[in-house]
Order: sequence, then C-alpha cells, then structure tokens
Amino acid sequence: MTQPQRILVGDAGAQIAVARWGEPSSGKPVALLLHGTGFVAEVWTEVAEALATDYTVYAHDRRGHGLSHKPPAERYHFQDFAADVCTVVERLDLQGIYGIGHSAGATDLLLATKLMPDRFARLFVTEPTAMDPSAPRSGDLSDISNASMQGVLRRRTEFDNADDLFRRLRAAPTFAPWTERSLWAYVHHGFARLDDGRLRLRCTPEIEQAMLKPIYQAIEQIYTGDARGNPFPWLSEIACPVRIATAEQSWPVYKEMADRASALIPHASRWRFDGVGHCAAQEAPELMIAALRTFAVRSS
Repeated sequence: MTQPQRILVGDAGAQIAVARWGEPSSGKPVALLLHGTGFVAEVWTEVAEALATDYTVYAHDRRGHGLSHKPPAERYHFQDFAADVCTVVERLDLQGIYGIGHSAGATDLLLATKLMPDRFARLFVTEPTAMDPSAPRSGDLSDISNASMQGVLRRRTEFDNADDLFRRLRAAPTFAPWTERSLWAYVHHGFARLDDGRLRLRCTPEIEQAMLKPIYQAIEQIYTGDARGNPFPWLSEIACPVRIATAEQSWPVYKEMADRASALIPHASRWRFDGVGHCAAQEAPELMIAALRTFAVRSS
C-alpha cells in the first residue's frame, strides 16, 4: 500500500495540504475527494487507493483541519471553503474532475463547481450540507444547536499515545463502525505528535465550533452568509451530472438536506447506502467504491 504524496498548495499563510495517490504524468483522469467537518484527507485512504487504479486521486485537508491553514473564526463560511477548492484546482491545473465529497466537504465541491464549471465532469456527494434559499427563516439558532456548539468546546484534545486514542475513538458512537484502516488514518493524520509522545487534535474545538455555526444555520434555514451573501442559490446553476447519496442509518436531517440539494440541482440523481451511517466511506468503503464506479459509467 503506497502512501500518498503530500503537497502544500497556495500562498504563504493560507496553504492547503493536499494528499495525492498516483502521478499526474500517468494521464489518468482526476478524482478530487473532500472530507467532512472534523476529519482529514487520509480518512479517504481505502477509497482513494481503489480509485487510484483508474484515476490520479487528490484529497485535501479542508481549512482548519490537519496540516492546512487555520484562519480566524470569521473565515469558515461556505464560500471560504469553496475558494480553497478553487485554489487547489487552479494551482494544480486539474481538469475533467470527478468530485467526491462528504457532508460539508460535499458542499465545498458543489459551490466550487459553480465557480469553475469547466473543470468538473461529475460530482458524487454524500449528505451535503444544504439549505433552500427560497424558504429562509429569520431568528437565531435553536437552543439545541447552541448547546451542541458549546459541547464541542468540552472535547478532549490531548491523549497519552496513539493506542490509547484509537481505543477511545473506537468506543465512541461516531467511530465505532469505521474500518480499522480509516480510524488509524484519522489517528495518524488528525492529531499532532508532541515532543513528549502525546497526541494533540489538529482541528481544535474552537475551530470546529467556528465551522459548525454556518452549518447549523444552514440546517435551520437561517444562514445569510457574510458580506458576499448567501451562496446556496448557486446550486441551481450547476451544469454537470450530480449524484446525491444518503445513508440508511444517518440522522433524518441529513436526508432532509439531501432533498433540498436534489430539488435545486438541475441534473441530480439519487443513491442510498444501505446498512451504514453518515460516514459511509469510512464504514463501508467497498460500497462507496462500487457506487462511485457505477456513477462514473452512467454519467460518462
């Protein structure tokens, strides 16, 4: 199993860490993978390795995650993440991209495709964050969302060693269904090793809280964006084929947002992963790989 090559893309102070499986000189088409909130590029390892037989595969750490830049709290809007995707695409001169995204990372790809429509051939997005811009609500975040955001700040950030961290994650409901390789990839790349051998979470609770605020606002239909406005109307302008997947065992809100995205995107089709939850690619990578290959054939 070949380790991906790591590349830093972008200007000093705003660099994006990219993992690449395969060589651009191979002439293979490009696949670009985007992880969800809290994770890192390498959680796609099993999917990326399989796709690398047919594609040159790229995945990057979204801003605030892994080895990528970590801007101030006000710089985690949806358009900021989409701009990072555009930077990666432009700096690496990626063409004919098969975009594959999960959760908020799926939203990054959807918005970037509108900004750079000539670069993307197709998108496969699993449970994207989406709001219906035609039905906005006014008001503040619910008490439930605010409590969840405060709970993030209580998250433990340091662990004695990798084995201890792996055991603790395996006992958590989010990570219990993950494959061993996916979970170890998160341990090795989502945490920094300190001089004393302890591990520290790279995506700090404060950063994750800043990321979650726009996400919860979109979920509750109150997101208005920043000075640049609300980008969700862009979804209706996406021209390439898009497959929107949901997972049988994920929360109902993810299915609701998938329905919103499907209603907005002109060339959208649907897929369901049976027997798995929100992190389908990490729980059952073989199901994700089969679905990606099926869509590639049908949308060619």
